[in-house]
Amino acid sequence: MKRISRRSFIIGGSLVLLTYSLFEVRSLRVRRYTVSVQDLPSALDGFTVLQLSDLHDKEFGEGQEELLSLINQQEFDLVAITGDLVNKKSPKVLPGLELVRALRHKPVYFVPGNHDWWVGFGYREQLVESGVKVLENRAERFDVNGKHLWIVGVDDPYLGRDDLDQALSEVTDSAPRILLAHAPNIYDSATNSGIDLVLVGHTHGGQVRLPVIGAVVVPGQGFFPKLDYGEYTSGKTTMIINAGLGESHLPIRFNIKPEIVLTTLRAHRLN
Repeated sequence: MKRISRRSFIIGGSLVLLTYSLFEVRSLRVRRYTVSVQDLPSALDGFTVLQLSDLHDKEFGEGQEELLSLINQQEFDLVAITGDLVNKKSPKVLPGLELVRALRHKPVYFVPGNHDWWVGFGYREQLVESGVKVLENRAERFDVNGKHLWIVGVDDPYLGRDDLDQALSEVTDSAPRILLAHAPNIYDSATNSGIDLVLVGHTHGGQVRLPVIGAVVVPGQGFFPKLDYGEYTSGKTTMIINAGLGESHLPIRFNIKPEIVLTTLRAHRLN
């Protein structure tokens, strides 16, 4: 049997990895989480948030039809979009607008990310006109069957625009609080403030994830970051880091597919 040269092996292996990485960019998946919330009213038991993040002006078929087909198969009560609708290198607003306009049959909340601000966030009014509630360091009461929770949103923590204290100043009681932010470095502040659920993105799960090790690098955290992807819990606070839908810098993904996230609240009462 003819031996494969080292050069051929490296070239062949690189091509396989590149092909797989390009394939993963288009391979949408659904990720589900269940989060226990202390003293959650029975009317809110099962309340589900659809979280979308980091679209980076990516298109999943004409008019986002592939993405919307997947979304429309799910059951959820509210949509949370945690920033970066566009990519600063070639910002296109239409893909994001097509997405949010197709979701207006549900309440849609948005918090901006670093790419949104790097291009000036000039489409804020277009989002509002499309029925989206943009939360920049403020909170809104969300009523469900005679009970309520609070949707709290901060401006981008990665750029230091967040002011959680200001946002929480609009919260008037101890009802459950869901915090929307773009980047996970809000985690310590959220934990110290007793937030029940934090939904963030920004990391893309690293875009390249090694088995066991996880993300190789994440902006703002450097190599082998601690807060890269998935579920984190501290005290009563749970944080979900969404791997996002789009990519920045390089259009590749390895071992981390684009995803939509569904997080369901469940009652947890202390004895």
